[in-house]
Amino acid sequence: MSSESTAQNQTTSGTPRKSWRDAWLVYLQPESLRMLSLGFAAGLPLMLVLGTLSFRLREAGIDRGTIGHLSWVGLAYGFKWIWAPIVDRVPLPGLTRAMGRRRSWLLIAQIGVMCGLAGMALANPQTALQPMVVWALVTAFASATQDIALDAYRIECAPAKEQAALAASYQTGYRLAMIWSGAGVLWLAARAELSGSAGGYQNAAWQLAYLVMAGSMLVGIVTVLISPEPQRVEMPAARSAGEWLQSTLIEPFADFFRRYKWHAAVILALIAVYRISDVVMGIMANPFYVDTGFTKDEVATVTKIYGVIMTLVGAFIGGSLSMRFGVMRILMLGAILSAFTNLLFAWLAGYGHSVPALIAVVSADNLASGIASAAFVGYLSSLTNISYSASQYALFSSLMLLLPKFIAGFSGDYVNAHGYANFFASTAALGLPVLLLVWAAGRVKKSGERAGESSVSSAVG
Repeated sequence: MSSESTAQNQTTSGTPRKSWRDAWLVYLQPESLRMLSLGFAAGLPLMLVLGTLSFRLREAGIDRGTIGHLSWVGLAYGFKWIWAPIVDRVPLPGLTRAMGRRRSWLLIAQIGVMCGLAGMALANPQTALQPMVVWALVTAFASATQDIALDAYRIECAPAKEQAALAASYQTGYRLAMIWSGAGVLWLAARAELSGSAGGYQNAAWQLAYLVMAGSMLVGIVTVLISPEPQRVEMPAARSAGEWLQSTLIEPFADFFRRYKWHAAVILALIAVYRISDVVMGIMANPFYVDTGFTKDEVATVTKIYGVIMTLVGAFIGGSLSMRFGVMRILMLGAILSAFTNLLFAWLAGYGHSVPALIAVVSADNLASGIASAAFVGYLSSLTNISYSASQYALFSSLMLLLPKFIAGFSGDYVNAHGYANFFASTAALGLPVLLLVWAAGRVKKSGERAGESSVSSAVG
């Protein structure tokens, strides 16, 4: 009995298999709890410099075209791979010696986010928009830097077998922060409004809400201060600048083109435009809610709670379907659903103010987004060479934002000229070329798999 039980509790590799209790208790370990807090700090700034900010600016009476142009601050996330090698290799004078390479960069980035959010809080877009823009850029740059340092910290602070649990803890913290910085900030601003006021934009209420958000970064700062530095990974000996650039920036790209040859053009085109309909539409979503008469409480409840929940459900469904039917089929499904749900926003623009209608449209849109995102992440992961996985994935994930974010900057001008309904319908039309590229990329993938099978057969023969 004992030998049989022992055999049943062994994995095929001969190591003891964890019980269900042990598997769940991993989330209560210090490493997982630290990653929960750090994930919260990473997710907090994103909404505050993009989605929530557009709501605040439109309520302040800022022109939709200007709001669209200001969305370009989000390009900082698309270019973070440029300074990633600096964060990875360059020590901070004094601070790195005292705290270590990863924690020192995390601390500086988090302080930068806190200062940027405080600056956004104190700025008044109605009287001086430029300071708001400058502080939003500071926040976005510091937030992108935090992402770089945190990815390295997460990978180095635990063995490979625990990385899945750390990633789950990180994502949970990230999503909680998105609810807090989306629904929470709108709720705080609504509560802080003076009841006797005639209505309209009240900057003092937004100042309080953004200051609370800045203070919320203390969750991450305190976590960094009390956390240990991961074991130092020795970097290669100093080389010439040319060799450093070759191995860090050029070789990951060169490897990709060597493997896919001319097919790389189709793959890169798909990466560049797959999320274009969602990203371009998303910039004008909050101004649309304001102009349609939805209150802060309604938007907070529907878009930031229902929306986040449905995104998570969609991600689970998308991941499960991708494993069952293959990534390319679900990539196509996600592209179709993303374009279709933008047409629902065009319908809502004509339907007018209705909370049940908003719930239905937002739920469908976020469910589609979750399915598409899960399939897209799986596709990007399948493209990387394990020797350059971090570099290539960072480059791919940056590329997917550059063109959509650039085009999104003109979204407000289009709404001013043609109205919301036409704008949402046009963003759905942007998804049509994506369908052709998914089909073409699927053909490339199949031909690559057949070539691989032929090579194996030849080697065996």
